[in-house]
Amino acid sequence: MNNLVIQELVTAEQLISVMPECSHVIVRFVDPLNEAFERFEISTPLRKAAFLAQAGHESTRFIRTEENLNYSANGLMRTFPDYFTPEQAKEFAYKPARIANKVYANKGGNGNEESGDGWKYRGRGVLQVGYMRNYLFAGKRLTDSSRTFLDDPDLLLLPEWSVRAACDYWDANDLNIYADRNSVGEFKALTRKINRGLRGLDDRTDLWRIAKKVLDVQGEEQP
Repeated sequence: MNNLVIQELVTAEQLISVMPECSHVIVRFVDPLNEAFERFEISTPLRKAAFLAQAGHESTRFIRTEENLNYSANGLMRTFPDYFTPEQAKEFAYKPARIANKVYANKGGNGNEESGDGWKYRGRGVLQVGYMRNYLFAGKRLTDSSRTFLDDPDLLLLPEWSVRAACDYWDANDLNIYADRNSVGEFKALTRKINRGLRGLDDRTDLWRIAKKVLDVQGEEQP
């Protein structure tokens, strides 16, 4: 089957085959995924496989649609080494709001640490969309007001908005281009577009390959 042909709807059974851990929650995401896939032209097996791999990793197999910032001191030093001294890490440990307000201050439209924007606009949705600017743009593109998600960011915890916002981010950043090439190198580039690094690359790649098999992707994987 040619990958350029629009495919049938993704089923719950297929999603569970890719991510067995999601079996108890995935029924809530099937319709939102198919609706958003059609809307944002994530319409081929390759595109769907890449999206499911990235979203599956970011959301812990669609179980967590809110960024987990409940870090230990050691976790802070591993994850945000440029933001904390060992003593500061001990002070901030297990204080998610303080952590978010520190590490996400003055980025992506967020205000300073005291503004609370880091925590208010932490990662939400199946791709962990974060920062005030992304919340504003998602509201502008998906609803009748740019303030929709600024005023009520927890909307992105709901399956329909969680998926729509993720697919909107995917579309706005032209991520289908990377998915279409079926290339390990392009998948790494795609990961950087989502994560700004390669954190969790092995898990993302494993999910990608499983999803390609389940969705019957044709053609040889490229380096």
